[in-house]
Amino acid sequence: MSVREDGEKSGGVPSRSSRVRKLIRGPRPESVPALVGRACALVGLLDVAAGVFPRFRHSRMHTIAEVLPGALGPFAAALSLSAGVLLLLLAHGLKRGKRRAWRAAVALLPAGAVAQFTYRHSVVGALISVALLVPLLVHRDQFRALPDPRSRWRALANFVLMGAGSLLLGLVIVSAHPGRLIGDPSLADRITHVLYGLFGFEGPVDYQGNTSWTVAFSLGALGLLTAVTTIYLAFRPEHPAARLTEEDEVRLRALLEKHGGRDSLGHFALRRDKAVVFSPSGKAAVTYRVVSGVMLASGDPIGDVEAWPGAIERFMDEARAHSWTPAVMGCSETGGEVWTRETGLDALELGDEAVVDVADFSLAGRAMRNVRQMVKRIERAGYETRVRRVRDLGDAELERIRRAAEDWRGTDTERGFSMALGRVGDPADGDCLIATAHKADAEPGPYGDLKAILHFVPWGTDGVSLDLMRRDRSADPGMNELLIVAALQAAPRFGIARVSLNFAMFRSALARGEKIGAGPVLRAWRGLLVFLSRWFQIESLYKFNAKFQPRWEPRFVVYRASGDLPRIGFAAMQAEGFVDLALPLPRFLRRRSSPARACTHQLAERDMRAA
Repeated sequence: MSVREDGEKSGGVPSRSSRVRKLIRGPRPESVPALVGRACALVGLLDVAAGVFPRFRHSRMHTIAEVLPGALGPFAAALSLSAGVLLLLLAHGLKRGKRRAWRAAVALLPAGAVAQFTYRHSVVGALISVALLVPLLVHRDQFRALPDPRSRWRALANFVLMGAGSLLLGLVIVSAHPGRLIGDPSLADRITHVLYGLFGFEGPVDYQGNTSWTVAFSLGALGLLTAVTTIYLAFRPEHPAARLTEEDEVRLRALLEKHGGRDSLGHFALRRDKAVVFSPSGKAAVTYRVVSGVMLASGDPIGDVEAWPGAIERFMDEARAHSWTPAVMGCSETGGEVWTRETGLDALELGDEAVVDVADFSLAGRAMRNVRQMVKRIERAGYETRVRRVRDLGDAELERIRRAAEDWRGTDTERGFSMALGRVGDPADGDCLIATAHKADAEPGPYGDLKAILHFVPWGTDGVSLDLMRRDRSADPGMNELLIVAALQAAPRFGIARVSLNFAMFRSALARGEKIGAGPVLRAWRGLLVFLSRWFQIESLYKFNAKFQPRWEPRFVVYRASGDLPRIGFAAMQAEGFVDLALPLPRFLRRRSSPARACTHQLAERDMRAA
């Protein structure tokens, strides 16, 4: 393998193996940012405990707590609580090597040291803060990570979460002095006292001695922290999420025109809510989205396979610059081999993609009996199908299809990322294929006789890949089968030789687990997948795809370490629309989004039962 002048590695297409080889490495040592972050979290927890619980300050832990920032007195309790909460907020950013978290910690620790000496005249306490400050200054070069994408909504989320946390912690503070309470205040009185205290007012709960001042200062500190952090997040400069620019899209389309036939997911790189990095030569690219600190790529790199290493290197550089966790969802076996070879990452089989070869497809035979009977039954009911390119549809009909696809979506949240285009009928997507079902004698509706829609994106010059499935809920079961069969039968007319259907997660485990001779571990794993199918329809989607007798192409997830898999999985669920952490908006304020691929179509299971 040679090295070109543009810095990319040159070589042929990597050889295929039955499975991507997993690299065996020893455990990675803890980085300095991770250790500092853990230390800040620990000190933060001890500070909070020292500021809240009087027994903690006078217990066997007194010798440790007394050297923490602010452990005694009303002012000191509030200062300890504030320092602890701030350190806990900064810990995650420090673990990720974020520059701004480092700056905040460097400013906070000296302030804590000064408070130690000013309020408590504790030299040891000041030294503890300085001791934590030393590794921050010595290893400042390791805290260079750039900010994550963010918006003004983060301020509102902070207000809600910090407000709820302050209310709960405030209840603990109010109830942490049972021996000093005057009377027996009810839960309502305690909540009222907390709410008043967060705004700096005196509440209905009374204490003996200076405890009232200690509680008041602690509650006031929590309220001030909530206000200050919310104001900071609201007025700090935005660092918007990257989007696919018009220039990027033009370059990607040029790469797809030359190399789009290699990967069925290639066209989905044109989603406009993805960002892209190109190789130094511009002959390859990787598209991605950042979700919860995970830099999530999908499918294989776009472009010339020989230029993939350059694009992958740029991807990893971007991940390191922002301290994002790199991951790839749904890459092919060849893509998995290149990713693991070039980066040292690991690959794990995620599931299989169903691909139907048009030349081999037929409704004849016992294996296709259920599909054949369902299609004939629906046709007898008066349904007809039409399969056309997007560019061949009139504007009025295309707009009607767009609105129907939007309104027939089963959830408020748009689903799809790795196998979804996110739009229908864009002028630039004229090569996309649309299959529609119609029933002329049906009662007229807002979309005329339109009853179901399937949308396919191009896969090179001789293939298409399923993007979305939508149907009117009042239509008969079996619309999806009808339209898939119609698309397969019409494919030769458009020069299409292969059709990619849905992705079936953990298909091999489901298939092997139901066979005779399957071991207890495999059967237990299959049982868990069947149980999870109640919410994610893992099994039903596999069985739906299997009805068309496809060949199965394995797809992989590429990850850095096993400990990252839960985080990557959660980020993938967010990207695909199964988990939505955004604050809900009134329906009239929601931005209308374009239809995306319904990989877990809510009606598939009903159609299967009808079959």
